[in-house]
Amino acid sequence: MTDPTFPDLHGQSVFITGGGSGIGAALTESFLRQGAKVAFCQRSDATPFCDAMEQATGNRPLFLPCDISVTDQLQLTLSTAAKVHGPITVLVNNAANDQRHKTLETDQAFWDWSMSVNLRSYFFACQSVIPGMQAAGGGSIINFSSISFMMADVGYAAYITANAGIVGLTRTLAREFGPDRIRVNAIAPGWVLTDRQKELWVTPESLANHLAKQCLPDPIEPADISGAVLYLASNASRMMTSQTLVLDGGFIAA
Repeated sequence: MTDPTFPDLHGQSVFITGGGSGIGAALTESFLRQGAKVAFCQRSDATPFCDAMEQATGNRPLFLPCDISVTDQLQLTLSTAAKVHGPITVLVNNAANDQRHKTLETDQAFWDWSMSVNLRSYFFACQSVIPGMQAAGGGSIINFSSISFMMADVGYAAYITANAGIVGLTRTLAREFGPDRIRVNAIAPGWVLTDRQKELWVTPESLANHLAKQCLPDPIEPADISGAVLYLASNASRMMTSQTLVLDGGFIAA
């Protein structure tokens, strides 16, 4: 699959949370191929991934190890990326953890941890980059939510709650910082077949059942998300803000 080309993304300072695996890895590669200056963070070592990206694209991403649930660590990471690449003008809040849990067995420690990863980190990442975007005359923030909060789904109430909160966060920040020409949008993917999903939850039966409810018959791959994110990052969508773009193959419609 070939991404569309957005010339205005060349040279942009882009930061992606969780940019070394799953959807995030596909996004990192796509932005690198646009000629952007890409920095990303995750907890595990991503040096081999960076080597592979440099070989494949001729453009090496900046990897900064970080636990996004630790706010001051996240803020320092974003500051470091801005010092290396210039003020961040495209922020993609992608990292999340959809660990399953039973509502009646969930304690406060797990709830607080889930919120720190899936919602709190989004807020403080936005807070960290907005001053630089204001100084630059604008920017684009793309927050990853999920169709999970639109469904009558069970088994991960904290994650679902956080994803609903991300849409609220997106809308209020779009209103507050629109005068600075900072656009804030959300992406709500359906079931994307990342390696993690395949290892933990995908079975032939579950996948067949899910695909039967999509309008489109094909499984969603990480690369299928990239084009929409590039569009939201680019001036091609300069009048689009406060929106949630659903990429689920028509599952919700069904």
